[in-house]
Amino acid sequence: MHPKRVPETVFHTRVRNDALAGPNPFEWKEVSSRSVFADRRIVLFALPGAFTPACSESHLPGFEAMYDEFMALGIDDVVCLSVNDAFVMHQWSRQLGIEKVSMLPDGNGNFSEGMGMLVSRSDQGMGHRSWRYSMYVEDGEIRKLFAEPGFQDNPPGVPVQVSDANTLLAWLRSR
Repeated sequence: MHPKRVPETVFHTRVRNDALAGPNPFEWKEVSSRSVFADRRIVLFALPGAFTPACSESHLPGFEAMYDEFMALGIDDVVCLSVNDAFVMHQWSRQLGIEKVSMLPDGNGNFSEGMGMLVSRSDQGMGHRSWRYSMYVEDGEIRKLFAEPGFQDNPPGVPVQVSDANTLLAWLRSR
């Protein structure tokens, strides 16, 4: 069972600093859950891993393609969360040409654990990962959550069935 509010944690992100020279002009920035969610309407979707098939082929690209439709409904940001580090999240978004969706690294899995969505994927050599879900959050309160069925450790895979952009967008439009 997920909490009624998002868990308070710190995300370790990287932000561009044009004062830095070289091929990696980024510096560390700690971002709290509060700064992501407070006084904002957020669509967040979480997935098992950067560069993995369903995540790369449909889940993230689907939210990127529908980003403007979410914004038209008054959403403040669309956020992709994965238990990956900031470097991996950045390179993955670059490879897929993601320009609108915000990438949020949950490198230690603290947010995913607080959500009750951290699962073991050790059978696939992936360690601990987030279960696949999407949610609408208003000022830190989880108003709707679409979790993929079959929540368990070491699933053979977690297809995108109910946590896709279309499902969440349709729910938001029906409100």
